[in-house]
Amino acid sequence: MEERELNPKVDEFLAKAKTWKEEYKKLRTIILDCELTEDFKWMHPCYTLNSKNVVLMHGFNDYVALLFHKGALLKDEHGILIQQTENVQSARQIRFTNVQEIVELEPILKAYVKEATEVERAGMKVVKEKKDLVYPEEFKAKLDEVPGLKEAFEALTPGRQRMYVIHFSSPKQSKTRTSRVEKCMPKIFEGKGINDR
Repeated sequence: MEERELNPKVDEFLAKAKTWKEEYKKLRTIILDCELTEDFKWMHPCYTLNSKNVVLMHGFNDYVALLFHKGALLKDEHGILIQQTENVQSARQIRFTNVQEIVELEPILKAYVKEATEVERAGMKVVKEKKDLVYPEEFKAKLDEVPGLKEAFEALTPGRQRMYVIHFSSPKQSKTRTSRVEKCMPKIFEGKGINDR
């Protein structure tokens, strides 16, 4: 197998690393064995295929992580991928607290990196999940009874729709919710957002 080219910026990063030095070195060896190009982005070692990000090494206080940019598309047969927060839709991490964990998982890590490489090679994309808006009953009633309101509302951008639904849903009393819907209807018909003049 051809020798992968080492990136001098990653050499420098490893030389300066105050924590996770051994873990970074081991992860680097594993990833470079998977035919990716070593790069340095966002102040961290990043590994790419045809300039597209596949996996990144990232150190935190309590752990060091391999971050798969399209981790949501991996099969995760071993159940080791972690979604950092619920807002992160695409990336997934595998976390380590010592070099021994990395050594023990080496064959699995290589399989995950190779799968992530294939995902990138195939040009697969993570489809961003749209959270469904929950309309308050008062708004639903108006959508049914006022001609053209439903069409006008659906013609708004998703962001504008969301702002209206939040505005309509927040009052505790039904009559206040109804009043808000009625006040906003002219703007909706004009195709304006709640804060537009």
